[in-house]
Amino acid sequence: MHERSYTVHVTIAGNLASVARHEWILGRLTDQGTVTIHDAAAALDVSEMTIRRDLLELEANGMLRRTRGGAVALGPTGFADRDRRGARAKARVATKLLPLVPETGAIALDASSTMLRLARALEGARDLTVLTNGLETFHALSGKPGIRAILTGGEIDPRTGSLVGPVAVRAAGTFLLTTAFVSAAAVHPALGPSEAALEDAEIKQVFAGCAAAVVLAADHSKLDRRSLTVGLQWSDVSTFVTDLDPDDARLDSYRAQVAVS
Repeated sequence: MHERSYTVHVTIAGNLASVARHEWILGRLTDQGTVTIHDAAAALDVSEMTIRRDLLELEANGMLRRTRGGAVALGPTGFADRDRRGARAKARVATKLLPLVPETGAIALDASSTMLRLARALEGARDLTVLTNGLETFHALSGKPGIRAILTGGEIDPRTGSLVGPVAVRAAGTFLLTTAFVSAAAVHPALGPSEAALEDAEIKQVFAGCAAAVVLAADHSKLDRRSLTVGLQWSDVSTFVTDLDPDDARLDSYRAQVAVS
């Protein structure tokens, strides 16, 4: 997996353009997990008010969480919290995903709340194997006619509820999949999908590597944002499904990268 660094390797002197300041702030968060307004203003030779505006903008783009006197890096969000957010948009995404699910063969569903909604809605399968690293998704599929649900195993990430780690990765890599259905913590037209946890990114990459096709699903709140670690590359993705109309102008910058549905 390619690693990217957001640290600015220059001597800090004088006022920097906002982009360079943002890169410095994100680099500090990557390295230390936290940054203070006072330290950032001193290092970048700008006013504390300028740094406050920078933090407001970065928070609005989903890149950090502001705290009293500074900011902290975004970490993975618990499953229950993710499941409550954007419920209507996620339901719309799941509805659009349903026609893409084959009646037979093998597919993977990641541990996202969007894929849980898809699992709940799945009907009419004839001989479909569904591999997942999500406990809730596995339970939603178990007992459905025509579906054989398989759990990857592995260790539970208490932050996200996902099954991750070497056991999960090894199990995920043993299947030849028709389609892998995955979500992402954030999606950016240039940077691609990104994740809040390295472990989640790893298993999604394995799913994608075993699949003939990859469907990326994300609601509009995740667009034009980036999270903490690189996920899939756009070249890995066959179709990008959102809750928006495919002709929505907010998807214009993505059409050059991937088929949008």
